[in-house]
Amino acid sequence: MKNILCGIALIIGLIGLPKLSSAQNNQDSIKFRVETTDGNEYVGKIIERSADKIRIKTEKLGEISILNADVKKISEISSAIKKEDGTYWFENPQSTRYFWVPNGYSLNKGEGYYQNVWILGNQAIYGFTNHLSGGVGIIPTFLFAGAATPAWITLRYSTPIVKDKLNIGAGALLGTVIGEQNTGFGILYGVTTFGTKDKNLNIGLGWGFAGGEMAKNPTINISGMIRTGPKGYFLTENYFIGTTDNFVVLTSIGGRRIIKNIGLDFGLWIPLGADIDSFVAVPWLGFTIPFGTKTPVQAK
Repeated sequence: MKNILCGIALIIGLIGLPKLSSAQNNQDSIKFRVETTDGNEYVGKIIERSADKIRIKTEKLGEISILNADVKKISEISSAIKKEDGTYWFENPQSTRYFWVPNGYSLNKGEGYYQNVWILGNQAIYGFTNHLSGGVGIIPTFLFAGAATPAWITLRYSTPIVKDKLNIGAGALLGTVIGEQNTGFGILYGVTTFGTKDKNLNIGLGWGFAGGEMAKNPTINISGMIRTGPKGYFLTENYFIGTTDNFVVLTSIGGRRIIKNIGLDFGLWIPLGADIDSFVAVPWLGFTIPFGTKTPVQAK
């Protein structure tokens, strides 16, 4: 327990570090990021917009013109952080979860994502409102000689208590193993997230159930996310699982890289416990693809 408290204190300390300074002075004229269909991005002030093209004044390339047909998205960057090297750190595009567990931040209405882990693990989550999201998941083992197939549905409600500082959420995962009888399983959980979308600590409690029986002791989850660059994140996700005769810690450490808005997650999972007499590290590799409708900020 002492190690757990030390870990929490360390992450809270990192979250409390001073925030990066915001854009000031000469940045006041830089209002928009223009993303084009060929994958390029241009940051600057839109000085003209006509029926067929826009003209943008950038810091590095000067004034350039872009056909409207080539524009994928226009986003206001007034809340973006500009670094000393001239790069911008835009809003975290995948802030609602760690490797697997969700936090207190929510998807917006109409947003969603598809997540895949090691090819077999699949789930899709969608925001029905700005606070309520849900989805489905499956591990298609039926592809291998018709083996029994785990499948599940999820539902989660999240809301901010103090904007960008404290968010809470509660939800459920309900599943079954298709092809078997009496194989219902799931978990009921609640989470509290401290910090911003870029740097936060998440503490959760979950009560698992299987075969019609609920676990007597809750599973404790402590997870964290710290932004390391414009498109890089440090991730950790940890479970403290207690039973009547054993106590197991399942810890993980790794990162996330954003590649054109697709998240690539990588890391190692390490089980710890009195009954585990050798070191084991299981690799994690997954990716997340966003989908759905997002309303971009249009230039005026």
